[in-house]
Amino acid sequence: MTEPVAEAGADPIETRCGYVALAGRPNVGKSTLMNHLLGRKLSITSRKPQTTRQALIGVLTRDQAQIVFVDTPGIHVASGRALNRYMVGQAVGSLAGVELALMLVEATGWHDGDEIVRRRIREADVPCICVINKIDRLRHKERLLPLMDTLSRKHDFEALVPVSALKNLALDDLLAEVVSRLPHRSHLFAADEVTDRSLAFLVGEIVREKAMRRLGAELPHQTAVVVDRITLSEPCAEVDAVIYVERDTQKRIAIGKGGAMLKSIGEDARKDIEALIGSQAMVRLWVKVDRHWSGRPEALQRFGYHSQRAAKGAR
Repeated sequence: MTEPVAEAGADPIETRCGYVALAGRPNVGKSTLMNHLLGRKLSITSRKPQTTRQALIGVLTRDQAQIVFVDTPGIHVASGRALNRYMVGQAVGSLAGVELALMLVEATGWHDGDEIVRRRIREADVPCICVINKIDRLRHKERLLPLMDTLSRKHDFEALVPVSALKNLALDDLLAEVVSRLPHRSHLFAADEVTDRSLAFLVGEIVREKAMRRLGAELPHQTAVVVDRITLSEPCAEVDAVIYVERDTQKRIAIGKGGAMLKSIGEDARKDIEALIGSQAMVRLWVKVDRHWSGRPEALQRFGYHSQRAAKGAR
């Protein structure tokens, strides 16, 4: 992990800065929330649960405040698969050492999965704001107040803030609550830094997102992406990446008839990669089989799923 750089001339008395973990059950909107708070797409998203696999830092610097968000995989009961255990470890480990946690729940009500998250937050002994997400889906707005009353009795939350991450509703209210609870400290990242992740990591995540969206019904979680080469040259950057699946039948699905599916994934990825790097890009994709990779710890290591925590405790 890249060591953060203190902003030159920052006054620790006047500035605020801290790590804030986004926690919640799978598919509750953590990545969407971080993207909208940052004002740019950093975390990949899809309708499939467990899209986020690794903790990802997103840095928001506004005036004297700097919030270092930590987007985490959904907290759930880990199955026997090595990948599931890894994701839960990333999420729970990211709660260690942060100044604040944002626990996301849906406006539709409290679920059994939310209780698992609440217990993890309690065990981490970290101050927590409850973010009631997806309020735009509430047909009967009068149900919000009873839900807030119920949530207030679930945990000693610092605050309860109803928002819609997707619709950008009440996000400024949430930021105000967060900033007011950050410690007085010099900024840890330069004002123009958005993440500590490499370009190769971000590009690989873009390709994986497009593969998940195109192949989600057939291959919900059996894809991994390795970026072999990125060449940033004018007028066109070049990206070579491999999509790994677990079976030969999955490879045929990912390639598609006459290569049509793989071409569509590449076209989808190219648009986001060009937006990321600010120039034209040529994206070349291949599909390879690595049998049962999601259940083998050594395969996870090879695909970049290292035991790296994004929270300040990892520094």
